[in-house]
Amino acid sequence: MGAPLQGRHALVTGAGRGIGAAIAARLVAEGARVTLLSRTQSQLDQVAAALGSSAQTACADITDLQATRRAFEQAALAFGPVDVLINNAGRAQSAPTRRAPEELWHTMLAVNLTGTYYGIRAVLPGMLERNFGRIVNVASTAGVRGYPYVAAYCAAKHGVIGLTRALALEVAQRNITVNAVCPGYTDTDLVRESIANIEQTTGRSFEAARAALTKANPQGRLVQPAEVANAVAWLCLPGAEAITGQSIAVAGGEVM
Repeated sequence: MGAPLQGRHALVTGAGRGIGAAIAARLVAEGARVTLLSRTQSQLDQVAAALGSSAQTACADITDLQATRRAFEQAALAFGPVDVLINNAGRAQSAPTRRAPEELWHTMLAVNLTGTYYGIRAVLPGMLERNFGRIVNVASTAGVRGYPYVAAYCAAKHGVIGLTRALALEVAQRNITVNAVCPGYTDTDLVRESIANIEQTTGRSFEAARAALTKANPQGRLVQPAEVANAVAWLCLPGAEAITGQSIAVAGGEVM
């Protein structure tokens, strides 16, 4: 039996580390050719070296529409039009709402929501023309519930869920599915940075700071990047055609 994504071109944003790198590896394992996109070329090169000839890199800031379009066009020259888009790039910053600088609000929406929209705009015309597409937006449990001190991040991720649902309805009859995966706290550099921030601001030990995050997960642990990648891959594989407009939590039961 052949690889189910053989002949498909998948593009993963935020692919230089963490969840994005895990998703890229899983899609390559399923037979896809994968373009790894982020702002940091050195990180992309490391991931691409591990994946071999099935991976290529594209460097761009997803908050810049023209740069995003150019990167997607360049990626298509070698691997063909993008069949599968994984909008994974994101960033989280915390601050009490009453003291958060205005720039934090704009940055969180630009990276987490507008960047997702720009990626979709870059691939959607081609998907409609070919009558095929799989779009998975990596949101967060912050897209379906609230957390204190990350109001801008929560607002952006709630926006990603709304965008997912609206677009899924627009393209439902065109063999294009649009879904969101919502990880809880995941064992990535981003979460390790959050733990370090808790240590610094509260004086807690690393173990205590980590426990403060894992207590929200009924399984009492951090989610693994590969577990998120498994959910993303399933949504892209044959057999998941009827799954669209959904927000699937990968969070150990935190969201039900």
